[in-house]
Amino acid sequence: MRPHKKFVPFPFEYHQEIEVTVESLTNLGVGVAKVDLPEAQRKELDSDAKWVVFVPFALPQETVKVRIFRNDNNCSQGDLIEIIEPSPHRIEPKCPLFGECGGCQYQHLDYSTQLEWKTRQVGELLQHMAKIDHPVQAAIASPQQWNYRSKLTPHFSKPKNGKIEAIGFLRNGRRNSILDVPKCPIAMDLINDAMPELRQQAHQNAKQYKKGVTMLMRATEGRVETNNRAIATEHVGDLAFNFLAGDFFQNNPFILPAFTEYVAKQASKHNAQYLVDAYCGSGLFALTLASSFKQVAGVEVSETAADWARANARQNNIENVSFLASSAEAIFADINFPADETAVVIDPPRKGCNEEFLRQLFAFGPSRCVYVSCNPSTQMRDLQHFIDAGYILEEVQPFDLFPQTRHLECVAVLSKGS
Repeated sequence: MRPHKKFVPFPFEYHQEIEVTVESLTNLGVGVAKVDLPEAQRKELDSDAKWVVFVPFALPQETVKVRIFRNDNNCSQGDLIEIIEPSPHRIEPKCPLFGECGGCQYQHLDYSTQLEWKTRQVGELLQHMAKIDHPVQAAIASPQQWNYRSKLTPHFSKPKNGKIEAIGFLRNGRRNSILDVPKCPIAMDLINDAMPELRQQAHQNAKQYKKGVTMLMRATEGRVETNNRAIATEHVGDLAFNFLAGDFFQNNPFILPAFTEYVAKQASKHNAQYLVDAYCGSGLFALTLASSFKQVAGVEVSETAADWARANARQNNIENVSFLASSAEAIFADINFPADETAVVIDPPRKGCNEEFLRQLFAFGPSRCVYVSCNPSTQMRDLQHFIDAGYILEEVQPFDLFPQTRHLECVAVLSKGS
């Protein structure tokens, strides 16, 4: 195979095979090896530093053979060709599509070691992105490591000649190629049981589709809902939450009681009597934390989401919570809680908090902030703004809501300095 026309043949030739020892994992789940280059190449680079080689699906402590396919300015990337000496933590993946499917990164790594690496990666992001040296608590394990996902969204491309080619997920390392996935071991059994019929229906009706489609499979109340606008229900402890099946709701229900209990404990410390849930959605944190506070206000820019939250408060007989639909420019305008007795829970989308939100938050000045994030990279970026605004980082606690994958939820607890 010829190299891409933009391939740079330095320090390795295209498809050159080299033997390396993997030292660590990136937060994307990719193995990291460092190699000594010949003196002539080091002089050309004007550096004595070791050259980094990234190897997907290789694990720390492994000696592997790698086939180089790309050289960048300060690193190379290669495909794993052979495991010469395996890690003691390597296990047999449960899914036969592991390595091809882009959904999971860690099925070949035993679960306790997955947790150790996720904890370490949060600490590295904290140091490198937030410039904060602070201990990270050990990641809290999911009670269920397989068949935990309550929502799955298989998709397929535009049918060709009236036929759907593959229904599943993107191939590993590819942006447009979909791998056919008839079964997913991290999805609930209920979803896997329903998948054959749903796939068959899609194939039978292929001529109806004029473009690619993302299908919904949401486990709820003993059935699988496929209509985005249908009502789904999730239970967290003694509480029931209704929401539109296509809307966001945490999709590992098994860990949610411990997850929300931790957030409640941290938010209510040091005499915090009032709570603001700043990205409340259908009310997960506002309602699960309500018993720990005198009054709770959930804030949403979506009036529809606020309506669902109000309905969930009524059906769970929770009376000390109100929900406000505020504009993005005036998030705290209708909050009249005393700031020195108020905690704010923040659970933003993956992109993190924007500057306008942070400006309003710091102007309000709550005594405590509990920042929940599904993307520690943007969370750590934002933490520097909290430190600059006079907040002190108390605790960093990862939760593994996504076993077998590189993803996690991370909770950062901050208090306002005196």
